[in-house]
Amino acid sequence: MICALGSAVCYGTATVLQAVAARAASDSGSGSGDAGVDPALLLRAVRQWRYVAGLGLDGLGFVLQIVALRAVPIYAVGAALAASLAVTAVVAARVLAARLSGTEWAAVGVVCAGLAMLGLASGKEGHEDGPAALPWALLAVAAAILLAGAVAGRLPGRARALVLGLGAGCGFGVVEVAVRLIDSFDLANPALYALLLGGGAAFLLLTSALQRGSVTTATAGMVLGETIGPALVGVGWLGDHTRSGLGWLAVAGFVVAVAGALALARFGEAPQVNTAK
Repeated sequence: MICALGSAVCYGTATVLQAVAARAASDSGSGSGDAGVDPALLLRAVRQWRYVAGLGLDGLGFVLQIVALRAVPIYAVGAALAASLAVTAVVAARVLAARLSGTEWAAVGVVCAGLAMLGLASGKEGHEDGPAALPWALLAVAAAILLAGAVAGRLPGRARALVLGLGAGCGFGVVEVAVRLIDSFDLANPALYALLLGGGAAFLLLTSALQRGSVTTATAGMVLGETIGPALVGVGWLGDHTRSGLGWLAVAGFVVAVAGALALARFGEAPQVNTAK
């Protein structure tokens, strides 16, 4: 859980940096990002030092996430990663002078309380492999995420943001499950390609969402996509469980943590700051 929380700190801080960089990259582009997912946006974004710093934090967060996924159930790690929005809110308040209302500070406290409940109730990770078709299903989901990104460009504004965010969250969820299915570096394992494709698609969709004027809906969709699906897979097929008699506490902690994160979804939005420096 310490590694999971460390991963949340890395991801939450990276979100602030990447949101600023995505907005700057969008402003310096030709406006093609308005048509949906813009692959060239990533190329423009990596020229921004903030985006590169964010990628560095994402890399560290991913290492910590892998360690966590090898020790505790997916549902606990997923809730901790959703709590990265609480980190984003606090960092935005300190670094970007974003104002948190009393309700939003309360939401940060709610997230922390939910994670504490999960930490007390979580058992060890499961050791089941799940259905033989699960790695292939993950690969199919990762491919579908890319397809959803292409379709999102033709949807109205709010629906487009929701599809982009939900797609990004599902991509991160694919990564969470795939990590559990990879025991060694095996090029014949479809879970390895699902991890790479799902992670790449998630970054593309999330970066496209972060460049928009308002991505609160997208961020909420991302939280739901990266928590609920992987948690169900972990409990249903991979053998994740809770401490004896504490299943109710784990469910309550998961719901509380995710609800608190959703209340802070607006902090996934690209901040309006001077990016000329």
